[in-house]
Amino acid sequence: MRSRPYGRLMTAVLCAVSLFGVTALSACSSSTASAGGGGDKITLGFSAWPGWFPWQVAEEQGLFKKNNVNIELKYFDSYTDSINALSTGAIDGNSQTLNDTLAAVSGGAKETIILVNDNSTGNDKIIARDGINSIADLKGKKVAVEQGLVDHYLLLLALREANMTEKDVQLVPMETGAAAAAFKGGQVDAVGAFQPFADTALSRQGSKALATSAEFPGAIPDHLALKADLVKSKPQLAQALVNTWFDTIKWIKDNKDKATEIMAKRGGSTVEAYKAFDSGTTIFTLQQNLDAFTPGTTPEHLNHQAQSVVDFMMSTGLTQKAPSLDGLFDDTFVKAVPKS
Repeated sequence: MRSRPYGRLMTAVLCAVSLFGVTALSACSSSTASAGGGGDKITLGFSAWPGWFPWQVAEEQGLFKKNNVNIELKYFDSYTDSINALSTGAIDGNSQTLNDTLAAVSGGAKETIILVNDNSTGNDKIIARDGINSIADLKGKKVAVEQGLVDHYLLLLALREANMTEKDVQLVPMETGAAAAAFKGGQVDAVGAFQPFADTALSRQGSKALATSAEFPGAIPDHLALKADLVKSKPQLAQALVNTWFDTIKWIKDNKDKATEIMAKRGGSTVEAYKAFDSGTTIFTLQQNLDAFTPGTTPEHLNHQAQSVVDFMMSTGLTQKAPSLDGLFDDTFVKAVPKS
């Protein structure tokens, strides 16, 4: 699942960009940079999040081929590894959260967001044991969370809303799957986790979700990010990927049962369990993409949300350097999607 310790990501990025320099970074990316629709193969990464499983459907139903994309779809068991792979140029694109992309960019990675896959609308959760009934009740309690990960961000948002800070709890840094297991085993009082690890945590008797991403609309957008130089040199490829995504969403709508079966299998869950994730992840339509890319002053607009995330990351010490937002968002491709 989405699992990326901030420290490990920054180390990988800084090693690629600062320590070894531009030459090493270019060498790292040279094997994948020469890609195009129907040309050399490119590598697209994704990991276990409901909003990214449609890529598996695209591959199995030949929708990449339909759009003349020669692609290696690379599934990462560890979201951490997928983030690092894009940051260092080992892959050409990846599906990832906005705050994780901003963390990578602040470390020197050159990435461009060309598509919004989804928004988390409940599948990220802060879960507590029996007897803890509010965020305020977490004061002094042990809370397991993966530092720098999206649910660390969610925890900080929830604490701020309760007029608290991270200093008011005993933060227990732990990989998300291990954190959910530790909570289930009674080793900590609360946990920040996303699906399906959230369900693992909720299997502890008496446990409950104190806060979810549904309470912070627009705070956790997930998207497709490509290497910035690839977007510039191969715009036809970027367009083909975006077209494939919307072809896939249409195919899923028209073949719901088969699509759910494919996505559940990729996620290692049953069809029944996967269906329960639906409401917690909102797949964006083309119009929602167009609206999100349009500059605005509400959380529904990517530029506004990005600035909010940057301000928050700086104020909480998640990053020491504010990333530049110049060129981060490119709406060219969602604007050019053929209207069906």
